[in-house]
Amino acid sequence: MSASRLHDLRAAGQSIWLDYIDRTMLGNGELARRIRDDALTGMTSNPTIFEKALAEGHAYDAQLGAAPAGLASWQLFELVETEDVRAACDLFLPVYEATDGADGFVSIEVSPGVAGNAQATVEEARRLWRTVARPNVMVKVPGTPEDAEAVRQLTVEGVNVNITLLFSVDAHRRVIDAYIAALEQRAAAGQPVGRLASVASFFVSRVDTEIDKRLDARAAAAAPGAERDRLLALKGKSAIANAKLAYQLFRERFAGPRWDALRARGAKVQRPLWASTSTKNPQYRDVMYVEQLIGPDTVNTLPPATLEAFRDHGVVARTVDADLQGARRTIADLEAAGISLREVTDQLLADGLKSFTKSFDTLLAGLERKSRQLGQEVAGHR
Repeated sequence: MSASRLHDLRAAGQSIWLDYIDRTMLGNGELARRIRDDALTGMTSNPTIFEKALAEGHAYDAQLGAAPAGLASWQLFELVETEDVRAACDLFLPVYEATDGADGFVSIEVSPGVAGNAQATVEEARRLWRTVARPNVMVKVPGTPEDAEAVRQLTVEGVNVNITLLFSVDAHRRVIDAYIAALEQRAAAGQPVGRLASVASFFVSRVDTEIDKRLDARAAAAAPGAERDRLLALKGKSAIANAKLAYQLFRERFAGPRWDALRARGAKVQRPLWASTSTKNPQYRDVMYVEQLIGPDTVNTLPPATLEAFRDHGVVARTVDADLQGARRTIADLEAAGISLREVTDQLLADGLKSFTKSFDTLLAGLERKSRQLGQEVAGHR
């Protein structure tokens, strides 16, 4: 089937990153084909994705079986993870070079144990950066208030950073400010800024999942009539409204004299990346979180099923900055209904960190089982 919709999406200013990685697709030509045919310009990875890849099949058996004795399970994971990310970086290198370092990135994530500890995050990110040793690797750090300082430090050091688990506009503002301050610090020291890149991963569908649940509860408690209808009419609107306001902030921050001075030195904007863009509610259009957030200087990281759905029936139009007044009204209507967006996004960040930790622990336990099956002893879980 034609991939023209994906190429049209790229032409509209949105980069398409694949939210998936495994060793098989790296070696059998599938990723190279997708870069060519699906207009892919990047890739993201996380422990949940690696957990599935490691649990299914035997693609990693040879490397695990030949690993040095006495490694802890997290070291084994880092061994296989960095090899996959390095290979993916090499496949995306032509994209990176063709875009003068603006695209073609592969993300690798720090472990959940360092979340909220800026210095520990910086140290782990440095190690991953050095181990992968590719100009187009991007290290993922969590978007906690404390880790905004890690974003600043890493950017000053010349590390490409992907800030993940952003749910609120306020959190987005923190990481934008940290990035710009770091670029200014580099420029003041006479260091180059033109080859640094960063994305702010703003999560989308999880916002609707949580708010819709709260709307359903309030509607169930309301008497039939206008109030119940008003509550139910808000379902499926909050996440896109929230993301549009984040994009408005992005446009405001990367404009004006302060940014112009950095842009004159070749600095690149920190692009919003729309994450969690698969549709969780089967009643919603399966590509709604792609179609309604299309615009210049954005990235959408798509799981394979969502990418295939968009290739089949997605509609391309600039939508990310359309009807901002409606977006503000949606958020105001939520507050009027007694649902605090701040409370929701705070909970989603906490839940996201817990889920991240659970996935990482499950991954390490699976690695230990796999290693024992291959006759390898693992030194410990952590």
